Amino acid sequence: MIRKCRTVVGLALGAALMTTNMIPALAQTGSAANNPLGLRPPSGLDVIPIMEGAYDNEDGSFTVSFGYHNRNREQALDIPFGPNNYIEPAQFDGMQPTHFSTDRHTGVFTVTVPASMRNESIWWHIKTGNNETLKVPGRFGKMGYTLDKAPRPQGSISPRAWFVEGGPKASDPEGQMSDTALTVSAGEPIQLTAHADDPSIRDMTDPRNAKPIPLRISWWHHQGAGSVTFARHETTPAPEQPAPGSRARPLGEHEVKLIDGKGTAHVYATFSQPGEYMIRTLVDNWDATDSTEADQCCWTNLFQKVTVTP
Repeated sequence: MIRKCRTVVGLALGAALMTTNMIPALAQTGSAANNPLGLRPPSGLDVIPIMEGAYDNEDGSFTVSFGYHNRNREQALDIPFGPNNYIEPAQFDGMQPTHFSTDRHTGVFTVTVPASMRNESIWWHIKTGNNETLKVPGRFGKMGYTLDKAPRPQGSISPRAWFVEGGPKASDPEGQMSDTALTVSAGEPIQLTAHADDPSIRDMTDPRNAKPIPLRISWWHHQGAGSVTFARHETTPAPEQPAPGSRARPLGEHEVKLIDGKGTAHVYATFSQPGEYMIRTLVDNWDATDSTEADQCCWTNLFQKVTVTP
């Protein structure tokens, strides 16, 4: 089978895609392609796979961080594993999302390539509807796309996150997969829990650090054919509404702020139909002055498999 695909490396599509350390694969069809400065339609556009960059590991391997941009303003998309959503070589296939929320999502998953393949590239392919297949390379060696885990200017590093008290802690986008899968019936809510703290060492004489930097924990539908809805847990205080004129946005039902920079957060998830799902828990300290996803810092991913029965 011959697959037609297009790769454009290192190109940003307008201000909406301009970000640091990004290799997107871009293609358009129809009127949007002919008029890239025109108003964006609400649906029918591509999901764009993006290479954020790569970490150089001490054992000679490298870890590639991938994200995506679903350009459809009002439509999350599901693209199951298979000819429309795969990574090659096939040994690296399986951690990419199959559910794509709207907008830009940074560092959604990683792939670690062994030292024996250090000079090779891996490729993530996505085909959205009847549009062309897009693909993006994951590779190491380009200085502009080398990521690191060093503290940022004000001391921020990735939070630590874990599933159960006393269990192993994860940090950075590589994160951690839960040792066990949860089981729940379709239509029944299940509680999801994450613990987190911030090991960043900051200058406490700086007035910006006089109060703890909050951590945000958010849950995302990562894989699975049905829909997932999130509901606030009864232990989660109702979020404060942003002040009039503020550019801050209110927290969604899938988000919790740990004001003290550490603690435990819960959410309820309900799955619409039976199947195998994966939920990604994102823990970030982006309220810090030197931490932002655009600068490839500082967040941690947790991945939870869920089996949904009839």
